[in-house]
Amino acid sequence: MAVARFPVEGGHIMMFARAIGDPNPAYHGALTGTPAVAPPTFVWAAEHFDPDSAVRPRPDVPWMGSGSSDTGVPDSVAQGGLHAEQRYDFHRPVREGDILSAVSRTGRTWTKQGRRGGLLTFTQTITEYRDQHGELVVTAVMLGVETEKSVGAP
Repeated sequence: MAVARFPVEGGHIMMFARAIGDPNPAYHGALTGTPAVAPPTFVWAAEHFDPDSAVRPRPDVPWMGSGSSDTGVPDSVAQGGLHAEQRYDFHRPVREGDILSAVSRTGRTWTKQGRRGGLLTFTQTITEYRDQHGELVVTAVMLGVETEKSVGAP
């Protein structure tokens, strides 16, 4: 992911909090008269500001969907991949008024033999979110797993 500008707006924080079902008043700055603080997983919303994001819906382009059949996901993404783990390291809270940027890089990669045959390849993706002053706000570490089809598997 590469996002040059991700403005953190109070209404966006509030709607995100509603979508995840969290009524914490800290997420509703407009209602309390104080700047809102974003929920921990809010930085995923940066995907909406990444013009190349595979999960960002686009007019006239099939969306990847959430069902059993891929409707717009490239085969390399749709087959054998699993989002296995997610970790967030907060250097400070994400706040209403921040303007974040995000840059991802590949972290460690390793392999392991699967229990049912086939090789599992684990890859970390590390995304750093910085504010408008260049200060590191959040480091997100995602662990993905690619599976190798076993010999004789359909």
